[in-house]
Amino acid sequence: MIAIVGGGRMGRGLALALAEVGERVELAPGREPGGGEAASVVGAASTIVLAVPDGAITGVAARLATAAAISSSQVVLHLSGLHDRSALAPLECTGAALGSMHPLQTVPTAAVAAERWRGAYAALEGDDRAVVAGERLSRLLGLTAFRLPVGAKPAYHAGAVIASNYAVTLSALASRVAAAAGVEPSVAARIYLPLLRGALENLERLPPAEALTGPIVRGDVATVRAHLEALSGEARRLYAVLGEATLGLALEAGLDRDRAGELQALLGEAAR
Repeated sequence: MIAIVGGGRMGRGLALALAEVGERVELAPGREPGGGEAASVVGAASTIVLAVPDGAITGVAARLATAAAISSSQVVLHLSGLHDRSALAPLECTGAALGSMHPLQTVPTAAVAAERWRGAYAALEGDDRAVVAGERLSRLLGLTAFRLPVGAKPAYHAGAVIASNYAVTLSALASRVAAAAGVEPSVAARIYLPLLRGALENLERLPPAEALTGPIVRGDVATVRAHLEALSGEARRLYAVLGEATLGLALEAGLDRDRAGELQALLGEAAR
């Protein structure tokens, strides 16, 4: 049996997804996870998952330890993308296997969790027995599991923010640029979405350097200069900073070094 402590979006989504594949699941959604309700639920579970906010993980673990609810035969995992097994430090005294499992996918509602997780990845770390339990959960959820080395969680999670949150921010910025150029705002909010999907489809089939398109990989200095002249403020600076980062991929893709130098000078001046 799997016990899930925490009745928020992730906890309910995990419970629904595991129930769909026939797993026996108990959910302790109480307002104070780790209190009496949670302690009564986790006792019969082989694996306990703390699906609570990052800042609550250690407190919940401490309450479970105080309640003597966890034994050495059990596995305790949390779902944080940032924190590692050390967030469960109050449970060290129990002898239980401790670790974390981070499903690398956005889950806007509990109802779509199962669908969203299928085909995505899950980062695992912690004690060997905890990682094995995380691998089993990943298989049940249709996730591809991979193991992170000690100390890697913050950098790994920063990459997730860049890939997901910043992609949304850049999409919003592109829409504002289009609207400022005269495109109807309701149209500007949607015109780049098919382009974004196309870029993602390219990345699914090709390495980043081969998936890259546009004026920088073509070495089109005139177009980049025209873009910079058309932009101002935050949009101009971000275009330039991201353009500098893109030059590395463009060189991998075969961009002439002299042309890359011209672009670097142009973008570097705008980025300052």
